[in-house]
Amino acid sequence: MIIIDYQDKRPIYEQIVEKFKTLIIRGVLAPDEQMPSVRRLAMDLAINPNTIQRAYNELERAGFIYPVKGRGNFVSPDLKVIEEKKREFEGRLKKLVREGRELGYTGAELSQLLENAYNGQVNEQKTEGSETSGKETT
Repeated sequence: MIIIDYQDKRPIYEQIVEKFKTLIIRGVLAPDEQMPSVRRLAMDLAINPNTIQRAYNELERAGFIYPVKGRGNFVSPDLKVIEEKKREFEGRLKKLVREGRELGYTGAELSQLLENAYNGQVNEQKTEGSETSGKETT
């Protein structure tokens, strides 16, 4: 579930936080699902339990998990966190679109770039033969 990248320059606890956030946002970890215990995850990853606790504290502060005294940590059922992350993403995307417009990209070109990025490299060849709504200029 969680793999630590020792080549990554970020601290281990930040990597753990990022990976759990991704799992929660994608729905891999369901609302109210119990998180692995600090001790068990520390043993599985062969890292200090304090590192796991620090990551869990950060996840709790950010609203992704909540503690239950004597039972452990659970995934927050509050979808506000996910909606907030989506709003942040939309803000970054709008900024990139403005920057693209300033660089001279058309709406169609930006749409194609977004579609290619969303679909990944797998569909890049597929888009070469797809129809376009306007004439290309070179």
